[in-house]
Amino acid sequence: MSEQVADNRNSAGTIIMVVLAFSTIYAVSRYHIAGPVPWKDFPMLILNKTLSLAAFVLLTMNFGLGPLNYLGVPVSQAWLNARKALGMTGFLLVMLHALMSFLLFGPAAYGKFFMTDGSLTLLAGLSMLFGVLAFVVLWGYNMSFQTFLREDKAFIKFITSRKFMLFALLLGAAHLFFMGYEGWLNPAGWHGGMPPISLVAFSLFAVGYTINLLGRK
Repeated sequence: MSEQVADNRNSAGTIIMVVLAFSTIYAVSRYHIAGPVPWKDFPMLILNKTLSLAAFVLLTMNFGLGPLNYLGVPVSQAWLNARKALGMTGFLLVMLHALMSFLLFGPAAYGKFFMTDGSLTLLAGLSMLFGVLAFVVLWGYNMSFQTFLREDKAFIKFITSRKFMLFALLLGAAHLFFMGYEGWLNPAGWHGGMPPISLVAFSLFAVGYTINLLGRK
């Protein structure tokens, strides 16, 4: 009985709350406390960054916990049971991030992405392209959990395949790279010595991608 109860434990709620708390504290510390961003920008600009980081952390855990366990690193059953909820929550946060970014996107909030004539820079265009592609891929992966698609075995096999998951990771990493790599190369400009959120998220994706390459059956 006790073994069965242990197998049914699920730490999704705790993990999600901790990840959201960490992401919020990091964003506030970097941009408001150590940086120049005024507090009036928290509800949209900084919270959007918080949601982005939290989404990437949760998606990385969704993709990486199983392979990590397969590699011999002990992962509790409660964490393994949380993977579906972490992935779906990460997808919902990506949706919120995409919507908020759409509302904010303009020279006032993202001046470095625009030319003097108001058009997008090349890096901004690439970042947006890969961001949209990553969103579509994650949406497709999320659709695999829908009951009405369960009988479509070919779709489920493709959407949950190792290659598809790694493709999703690469798209997300490309979005982050083109979004912020210029700032990554200037540590002197990091507020309070804290790396940009895009670099933190990219690093997590790199870890998750490597774990998937090495540990997925």
